Amino acid sequence: MTQRVLTTESGAPVADNQNSATAGVGGPILLQDQHLLEKLARFNRERIPERVVHARGSGAYGYFEVTDDITAFTRADFLSEVGKRTGTFIRFSTVADSLGGADAVRDPRGFALKFYTDEGNYDLVGNNTPVFFIKDPIKFPDFIHSQKRDPFTGRQEPDNIWDFWAHAPEATHQVTWLMGDRGIPASYRHMNGYGSHTYQWTNAEGEAFFVKYHFKTNQGVRSLSSEQAAELAGKDGSSHQTDLLQAIERGVNPSWTLHVQVMPAAEAADYRFNPFDLTKVWPHADYPLQRVGRLVLDRNPDNVFAEVEQAAFSPNNFVPGIGPSPDKMLQGRLFAYADAHRYRLGVNHTQLPVNAPRTAVVDNYGRDGLHATRNGARHDKNYEPNSYAGPAQTDAALSAPLAIHGRTGTHAAPAHTRDDDFFQAGELYRLMSEDEKGRLVANIAGGLSQVTRDDVIEKNLAHFHAADADYGKRVEEAVRTLRED
Repeated sequence: MTQRVLTTESGAPVADNQNSATAGVGGPILLQDQHLLEKLARFNRERIPERVVHARGSGAYGYFEVTDDITAFTRADFLSEVGKRTGTFIRFSTVADSLGGADAVRDPRGFALKFYTDEGNYDLVGNNTPVFFIKDPIKFPDFIHSQKRDPFTGRQEPDNIWDFWAHAPEATHQVTWLMGDRGIPASYRHMNGYGSHTYQWTNAEGEAFFVKYHFKTNQGVRSLSSEQAAELAGKDGSSHQTDLLQAIERGVNPSWTLHVQVMPAAEAADYRFNPFDLTKVWPHADYPLQRVGRLVLDRNPDNVFAEVEQAAFSPNNFVPGIGPSPDKMLQGRLFAYADAHRYRLGVNHTQLPVNAPRTAVVDNYGRDGLHATRNGARHDKNYEPNSYAGPAQTDAALSAPLAIHGRTGTHAAPAHTRDDDFFQAGELYRLMSEDEKGRLVANIAGGLSQVTRDDVIEKNLAHFHAADADYGKRVEEAVRTLRED
């Protein structure tokens, strides 16, 4: 086999990769050693800023295959016919901890999916829970600050976590999810994924529908107890990454079945609670699950940094037939996600291989910037309109327009007949078995009992009492017992 030649970044051959250039034997290193300086400079820049949230992640390539006809609801081309396959890339992640955290922790999991469609990339950004802690994006930075490491102590503080939740009663539903049995998935393969937000679909006739996505794992849902998770995290901090990597390498390709709930747009205004509230689910009795297709993961990335760390998902990446809803959290994320990537990866991050469309042709007037690779030909213009046959608009909207009314300003969420913060949390609690309730109460009390302020504890206990009398009573008794010990 022919020996390959080591080169510098500019392609020049390297004469010596074992010894730095010095002023004589044993002398000081010379500034002129271009190879040494280049190696050290590149090494210093190997790491980009980690994500503020979802920093620790794993990813895989695969495909999505349509199994059921849903063209009555959307004109999206990648969903247009049974049997059609579209390439995908998925990134799973924990939310609160840093890149160096462990996988087996009690935390929501990101479930971000990129479809490489013929009409451009479609990004679906969700979690492994169908709800979230807050419903207005203006509270998101505060929420994340309360959950991450304290600026003074450098660790996650129960006082901060529970103090925020004490002032955010709408979080009670998601707290019940997080502290329950599904709060620590056994692996990425053994958890469901949800779009979480409400999205809009538009069919060929222009009819609009609101939808929620549900990816049901075909491996079965499996979770870890707090004790099992602590043991696993101590043995292998990368347990979920290891499991996903090894399963796909063995040819055991994980899969999920996609279902959607579909609400005709006209029904949203009079629904009994705000259907665009991210802290609530739509009962299946009202809007049953309808099967769409299956997601299969069948290839591991060759380079975790290039393909997992540099993968950028933006919920504003829609395709014809799919668009946003008035979900306020979604509306905020339409800006925030893309802006985060412009900061971390640069304005040209969409040209990176993992983010670039595979079959759709990118043709616009974006030029220059850091790491630009698509700058146009000599006579291409960088403005529009022009007289040189440059790309022009289609005049065809991707989705149906959203109706608006009223005055501009800061408004509380619109009130519906059952728009309280606790009802669905209570319903979730009442669905649990006695064993599940016991573990839920123990998990909540374990954290809440560490809070140093009585008023913060009392505010949180009031939320659980409001959700369900038995729920509140059991949490209160468990907290009292732990604080007396």
